[in-house]
Amino acid sequence: MGFWTLVEGCLLIANALAILNEDRFLTPRGWSFQEFSGVRRNSFKGQLIGLIYATQYMRVPLILLNSIWIVVKLVSG
Repeated sequence: MGFWTLVEGCLLIANALAILNEDRFLTPRGWSFQEFSGVRRNSFKGQLIGLIYATQYMRVPLILLNSIWIVVKLVSG
């Protein structure tokens, strides 16, 4: 596995996290941001929920990264 494959995989995971809907997917499974406060925020589940919300917040840069990645893949083959 090369570096570019690793970058592409990370970009795909970020895309998957960015499109998760809180009302439909996260809240029924107990993964809403409001359930975690204080000490529980430092747990693995709390850190993962923070990562999901961070990727949802950074959608515009993610769109730009996707556009750049598409151009790179078109040029390089």
